[in-house]
Amino acid sequence: MKFRDLGVLAFIIVIVAMLVIPLPTWLLSFLIIINITLSLIVLLTAMNMKEALEFAIFPSIILILTLFRLAISISTTRAILSQGDAGDVIDTFGEFVTGGNILVGLVIFLLLVIVNFIVITKGSERVSEVAARFTLDAMPGKQMSIDADLNAGLISEKEARERRDKVSKEADFYGAMDGATKFVKGDAIASIILVFINLIFGLIIGMLQLGYSFSDAANHFSKLTVGDGLVAQIPALLVSTATGLVVTRAASDGNFGEDVIGQLFSQARLLYVAAGTIFLLGLLTPIPDWITIPVAGLLAAGAYLMSRRKEEDPEELLEMEEELATDTMKSPENVVNLLNVDPIEFEFGYGLIPLVDAQQGGDLLDRVVMIRRQLALELGLVIPVVRIRDNIQLRPNEYRIKIKGNEMARGELLLDHYLAMSPGDDDSIEGIDTIEPSFGLPAKWITEEKKEEAEMLGYTVVDPPSVVSTHLTEVIRANAHELLGRQETKQLIDHLRETHSILVDELTPAPLSIGEIQKVLAKLLKENVSIRNLPVIFETLADYAKLTSDTDLLTEYVRQALARQITRQYVQEGSPLKVITVPAKLEKIIADSVQQTEHGNYLAMDPQESQNVLESIAREVEKVSYMEQTPIILCSPGIRMYLRQLTERYFPQIPILSYNELDANVEIQSVGVVTVE
Repeated sequence: MKFRDLGVLAFIIVIVAMLVIPLPTWLLSFLIIINITLSLIVLLTAMNMKEALEFAIFPSIILILTLFRLAISISTTRAILSQGDAGDVIDTFGEFVTGGNILVGLVIFLLLVIVNFIVITKGSERVSEVAARFTLDAMPGKQMSIDADLNAGLISEKEARERRDKVSKEADFYGAMDGATKFVKGDAIASIILVFINLIFGLIIGMLQLGYSFSDAANHFSKLTVGDGLVAQIPALLVSTATGLVVTRAASDGNFGEDVIGQLFSQARLLYVAAGTIFLLGLLTPIPDWITIPVAGLLAAGAYLMSRRKEEDPEELLEMEEELATDTMKSPENVVNLLNVDPIEFEFGYGLIPLVDAQQGGDLLDRVVMIRRQLALELGLVIPVVRIRDNIQLRPNEYRIKIKGNEMARGELLLDHYLAMSPGDDDSIEGIDTIEPSFGLPAKWITEEKKEEAEMLGYTVVDPPSVVSTHLTEVIRANAHELLGRQETKQLIDHLRETHSILVDELTPAPLSIGEIQKVLAKLLKENVSIRNLPVIFETLADYAKLTSDTDLLTEYVRQALARQITRQYVQEGSPLKVITVPAKLEKIIADSVQQTEHGNYLAMDPQESQNVLESIAREVEKVSYMEQTPIILCSPGIRMYLRQLTERYFPQIPILSYNELDANVEIQSVGVVTVE
């Protein structure tokens, strides 16, 4: 434990000890000065902070200082009643402040109590209560604003966490301040009670035990009581004032002094008016001119200096802005910032602004949050923030989706219509013909009046926000492998290291580098295989990386290890897996066409044979599509990745599976065969 921590603990222990242990009068005097000093420091700190959270410990400070002040009051009360003396500080306040007049001292003490209790403490308590209530009510809106800025790309994940933490701390602070003001209020009440105790019991003890006459007892104990009350009320008043400053302080770029000078005395014309008013007050009333004229002159001089400064400031400010703009354009950082490319961008025309604007009912920002969560669960990849911006170069109702600066998809929406997709050949609904952007299906834009009719006829009816969110989801899913770079892979590895440190240390940086692991994961994502089960993936890589560094082969081993996951992805419970099979003859042709090089293996098939295979696959896929089945090609493990190389350019969405990637209990039904002539 550090020395300062021990000091704080010792201070708390001293406070508790003061409540029960009699202290010598010289120590009481010393502690009273310490109390006044600490209260003054608290007030100065409150005046120089820019926002409330800079003094987040203030509620606890109020409690400690209140307890310290009450402990001193109890100790001084004990000394007054038992010894008739409470130290030099209290004697000084009793004599000097009151001027030897006890009634004046009592009046001053009562005034301090009234100001502290009724004005400052009562107001601070009310402001704290309202601030706590409004801060808690505003929390959901602030959190949504942070999420909106994060989804729009205006802030980073780190900045979002910092802002959320600040919102949470503000709520905790104002809630604590609401309770801390009750300590200040209770302290003011306790001070009044202690004064009456000192005065009444002092008279009784002075006359009965110390043998004073009534007048001597009243004079002596009244002086000590007033002194004790004053040394308690002055620090209490300082802390109460600091409390009021903290809870009434609005967010600002400056401290209290800067804001007072900059805002209260910022209008030169108002100072001229005030100067004229004070000058006339001296001329037209019996108030002495030697009082009013200097004040009016001081105000006029200040107004003149402020007006001259404001005339010079705009020119200086303009020159500074021009210099700053020039320096910024010349700086290399300005050019470097232009090189940044957003991972995902969603651009839209001005006609689609209601889709994004929450004030007009747009919920696209919230939908993007759900998309990122959904894809994180499905793919095991943290999707980057989607940058959402308007683009006047697009048509009003047009939007486009870009991945790493390249346009990947484009679409058009009619915000006052619904997209209706027919279940078959039914074309009886009137509407504007279009193509559903996510899957390329024929569809129609229909009005809201036609919506119910279309649903009765079996159409799938979707609103525009759902259309664009589905399109964005599919584009991100199809291009997830491009979003996984080495940096993102390093983040996944670090996350896995928290629970599987031995596994990670065995695999990387040797025998596989981060780049090689990234290639394996990207190949899995490219074929729509989730990488969420990283422990299994890394276990497999650790087993086979010692045998080969070919990322294609390692990917095949990983796919086989994920057989159950892949099976669940394509097999519906209770129904067989319908596939297009590859005959042994074609598998032999493909195997014989594989060329082995030092940089890896690749398929070097005769162009005519490749064309025949692709045409045969196209025919079989078309047949399966008519059966309303998802086409899946099944082949042996040895040629799967080469068949994928052959078909991925022409049939990127068709899964190519091997027998080793399917659960042994799965029933397989062949609905087509790739023929070879």
